[in-house]
Amino acid sequence: MRTLRREGGERMGEEVNGEFELNEVADNIEGSVGSRLSWISREYGLGNRKWSSGTKLKVSRDCYRSFVINPNGRSYRIWVDVVFVWSIYSAFFTPLEFGFFRGLPELLKDLDCVQVIFLADVVFQFFVAYRDAHTYKMVCDRRRIAFRYLKGSFAVDLLGCVPWDSIYKVKYKAKAIRFLIWVRIFRARKINQFFKTMEKDIRINYLFTRIVKLIMVELYCTHTAACVFYYLATTVPPAQEGYTWIGSLSMGDYQYTNFREIDFWRRYITSLYFSIVTLATVGYGDVHAVNTREMVFSMIYISLTMILGAYLIGNMTALIVKGSKTEQFRDKMTDLIKYMNRNKLGKDIRSQIKNHLRLQYESSYNKESVLEDVPMALRSKISQILYLDVIQKVPLFQGCSDEFLNQIVMMLNEEFFLPGEVVIEQGSPADQVYIILLGYLEAVAVREDGSEESIAKLTTYDALGDAAALCNIPQRYTVRVCELCRLLRIEKQSLANISQLYFKDGNQMLVNLLKGKGSEPSIKQLEPDIKYLISKQEAELALGVNSAAYHGDINRLKVLINAGADPNKTDYDGRTALHMAACKGHEQVVKFLIQRGSNVNCIDKFGTSPLFEALKRGNDRIAAILVENSAILNLDDAGNYLCEVVTNGNIDLLRCLLEYGANPNSKNYDRRTPLHVAASEGLHLMANILIEFGANVLSKDRWGNTPVDEGCRCGSKPLIKILEDVVVNHAGK
Repeated sequence: MRTLRREGGERMGEEVNGEFELNEVADNIEGSVGSRLSWISREYGLGNRKWSSGTKLKVSRDCYRSFVINPNGRSYRIWVDVVFVWSIYSAFFTPLEFGFFRGLPELLKDLDCVQVIFLADVVFQFFVAYRDAHTYKMVCDRRRIAFRYLKGSFAVDLLGCVPWDSIYKVKYKAKAIRFLIWVRIFRARKINQFFKTMEKDIRINYLFTRIVKLIMVELYCTHTAACVFYYLATTVPPAQEGYTWIGSLSMGDYQYTNFREIDFWRRYITSLYFSIVTLATVGYGDVHAVNTREMVFSMIYISLTMILGAYLIGNMTALIVKGSKTEQFRDKMTDLIKYMNRNKLGKDIRSQIKNHLRLQYESSYNKESVLEDVPMALRSKISQILYLDVIQKVPLFQGCSDEFLNQIVMMLNEEFFLPGEVVIEQGSPADQVYIILLGYLEAVAVREDGSEESIAKLTTYDALGDAAALCNIPQRYTVRVCELCRLLRIEKQSLANISQLYFKDGNQMLVNLLKGKGSEPSIKQLEPDIKYLISKQEAELALGVNSAAYHGDINRLKVLINAGADPNKTDYDGRTALHMAACKGHEQVVKFLIQRGSNVNCIDKFGTSPLFEALKRGNDRIAAILVENSAILNLDDAGNYLCEVVTNGNIDLLRCLLEYGANPNSKNYDRRTPLHVAASEGLHLMANILIEFGANVLSKDRWGNTPVDEGCRCGSKPLIKILEDVVVNHAGK
């Protein structure tokens, strides 16, 4: 984490905030003459209005030092409008100049000097800063600007400025030179860009804009076809000009035999009439193709007009249906402005909301909108392709398993933020965790007096809001965007749910949090809380493992242990999952825990082992499995417990305990053995079992009494006989 000086951070923030901010959209929805005049005044800087930092796009001082033109500056916007006007003229004049090369009015010929304007525009393009399409960052490097223009439209723009008509006059026989004039048609792209901008401007009626555009397209197509029709008539030998569509034309009593002597505008209107009736497929028959060339072009033209007609009808239908993306944007922007006007929101917040909405419109091709109808399995694969490499480089997720990361990338969503926007505010609860995919942000701490202090610069692969989300604390500082950022977002609850499934990876994130930001004083203060959180999660996980083992839920148990849970982790009573499974008799769970390395001889705080739990509950099969895996009884205070078992008359439990290693001569606090208790109670069956497993009939308690003495006092003849036989056998040996 690289810390910035406050002064530098503030200066950088100012430049970038202005540098990438989108143009302000006026709030006037209905519009009027006064509002439009006011808008023109604001757009071109007329009057005494002062620009605010939030409405005018600024370029950094380095750009001015490098003689780079601000693309949103007032002067350059005026220049763009001038070029746009002359682009309309050039787009319509080019077909006219090609078809009516001879006989053009002198006024139209004089206007051809506007090529100087386009040549100047070519020079300007080497100095105009541009906004990067991916980062929205204003590029002011003249070398990059020039290289981008050279790779783009430079060649076509330069060829369009060449005076091909003058060259053709010098070399009249070079017919191919005349066709190079069509290169200037490429300037029509400026007209298309103008209409795209108008369509998104909610101050202008969308239906009106689209109709004007469609009329312009139709008019241009018919105008171009009219010029080509006339060109076909003038490029035949003079002796054959009467055998053309216009040379053989008769309109009432008017003859076009010597059509070159007719007024220019009459010839043009006649050509336009021929083009329009052909486009509309009216076909009155008064104007028609005569020679082969005209027939071929008419067939091509009619075929293309079918496509043009489909385009016009389709667009008109779309206007009625109202389902285009641009219309949806306009409707949403209109509703948003009405809402802001009704609630009287401030100017700054209004500008930020509108800019963010425009950014969403321009960057709408994200995963959510495009892959909405794609199955989840395919979306998961696409997410892994797009984001897995990124997530693996994030310090917060270092050392986490691939399964955990695959689950993370499935929950990621992309978001874009404009410069100056606040992603996370200081003191707010963090319910999102952000990962920087592109751009950089600044962490700012707000003091009690309201002043700000720049803490750190956040760049690619850094995480935002991670400490607040993982530790359940308020956000420690404000995170503000310095340049347009592309962030990956995951919900806090989704991250928590995944961490519960992959406990080991969840703890690893907390460790990475301490490691990656350990130098920050605030993180140092949180270190005890983070360690407590880790221990708390471990305790909760141990309870979850024990609960799954207690209920025999082996699938849940496998998920927890595969996620990194320790099968030997104990609960508050010191009991492990093996204790629980042995107690409840879940054989498959016991086998699984032993396979995963569970300690078969662990003792809880009551001194009980898993084997003892199995024997107490009569789970002989589980006891056998435990013994096969080296389990020992490890009975704590065996004397007291065996005496209690004898007193309760539990013959089966007594036999099991003795079979699995319990010492029959264990003594209680009075130094009495289980045989003392059995003899005193006259329990000859208990005494027989104890003697069978080696109980000493001559053992003395603290009062010097033996089991034989206890048997004699009891007076049980079967018991006395058993004890006497043991004494006799012992004496004989």
